[in-house]
Amino acid sequence: MLRDFTLADFITLANGFAGTASILTVLKYLEVGDRVLLWYAISLLPLAVVFDYLDGTVARWRRKHSPLGAQLDSLADLISFGVAPAVIAFAVGMRGGWDALILVYFVSCGLSRLARYNVTAAALADETGKVKYYEGTPIPTSVVLVLVLAALLYAGRTHAHLPFGAIDIGPLQLHPLVLMYFLNGSAMVSKTLRIPKP
Repeated sequence: MLRDFTLADFITLANGFAGTASILTVLKYLEVGDRVLLWYAISLLPLAVVFDYLDGTVARWRRKHSPLGAQLDSLADLISFGVAPAVIAFAVGMRGGWDALILVYFVSCGLSRLARYNVTAAALADETGKVKYYEGTPIPTSVVLVLVLAALLYAGRTHAHLPFGAIDIGPLQLHPLVLMYFLNGSAMVSKTLRIPKP
């Protein structure tokens, strides 16, 4: 199978590797509590963005696009920009029951957004095959959320010190900060929000 991969496909795999490494590093942080591990996990996601940008650039440069590459790109993006940011949010203290529901919603929105793009990309493309705009925000925008968490980690505002504290709603707890994941997820699945594609 690897013999069929293009150079762009290997760069896409690097994106997925970065996201997976981020998740595993967070799990190690949860085990041993060393904050340096959390910094490593966070720093891997901007690296994933670089790989996500490069795979498309290389594919256009080499004029090699494939259905496999498109599916691979979406799967890597789901790991790096869907699951990994949600796991980092959990690691820094968003662990209430409502938090978990919102983080699952966020990942589901990312999954839905990527599936919709794969299905509609051909219909949205112009005569050159280039897609002119995204419906909803692209999933890599979730890295902005991770950068917010990085700033909070630097300031020592994690766990019990998260901004806006925690609220008990019924039997479950909500950290209002997790609502930024709700808003980002909702923007990803919006049909009316159109973002021009560079």
